[in-house]
Amino acid sequence: MTTIRQLLAEKNRELLSIGPNDTVFNAIETMSKNNIGALVVLDGDRLVGIISERDYARNVILKGRSSQKTVVNEIMSTRVICARPEQTVEECMAVMTEKTVRHLPVLEKKQVIGMISIGDLVKSIISGQKFLIEQLEHYISS
Repeated sequence: MTTIRQLLAEKNRELLSIGPNDTVFNAIETMSKNNIGALVVLDGDRLVGIISERDYARNVILKGRSSQKTVVNEIMSTRVICARPEQTVEECMAVMTEKTVRHLPVLEKKQVIGMISIGDLVKSIISGQKFLIEQLEHYISS
């Protein structure tokens, strides 16, 4: 089974973050430029929240607020569900499904070392299934 540590190594993407006092506009701009749906919110090295496109839609757009005047800490989610590097992709998929979240920061010794999305997990599962199918086909044809 693939662990989150392995997934992060394969993903090879830098951790993108935003500060709690940055504007929501800056957060959305960063997400857009990097084609991602969420950012961890860090105060120094400390995880203080997560901001997603969903937070933006529900707490800025629907409430008639301005993304250029609203700061991240006004709309971010502060009860952040996190993953550990030793967890498996399947375990994290179950957590995401149960908690209806699409992104999990990965913490090791209270430090954020990465972020995984539901898309990352799906890709990993499909890749694992493809490998298994290839191995079975090879076994059958031998």
